[in-house]
Amino acid sequence: MKARMVIALLSLAGTYVALYLTLYKVGVIGQLSCSVGSCEAVNTSKWAVFLGLPVAAWGLGAYVVMLTLALTGLQPPLQESRTISWALVAVSGWSLLFSLWLTYLELFVIHAICMYCVISAVIVALVFMASLVDLRMATRGPGSEIREEEASSSDRGVGSVGII
Repeated sequence: MKARMVIALLSLAGTYVALYLTLYKVGVIGQLSCSVGSCEAVNTSKWAVFLGLPVAAWGLGAYVVMLTLALTGLQPPLQESRTISWALVAVSGWSLLFSLWLTYLELFVIHAICMYCVISAVIVALVFMASLVDLRMATRGPGSEIREEEASSSDRGVGSVGII
């Protein structure tokens, strides 16, 4: 459950980054505020559009989906749902692969780096890692966090007294 809270917070941050870039790409924001890198060079390149939509809009959609899944998975009937965990791994994993492809394009094709794109790539990598943790906890079953704490305390000898 803690992992899903982390995923929700990271996805919310990613949503804001992707929304900012999407608003720029569709012309709502006139100029990007980018102190590091060449955000405008990246976002005006031919690679900034995929299947007719701005790449940032695809990112926005992915972050909204991950945020929705994480928040839905925090609800009591779905807190132990493996389906939610697998969906989070699938969406964040695909997003990470797409982000890695875009980073490759920035470095070796466009020859420019967008600070916001790098921030988004880091966020999606963290979401993917948190989703793997969530999946691991979900596959262990209900109460696994409690069993882990009990096991670690007995490993240290805390709370166990032996009579010989």
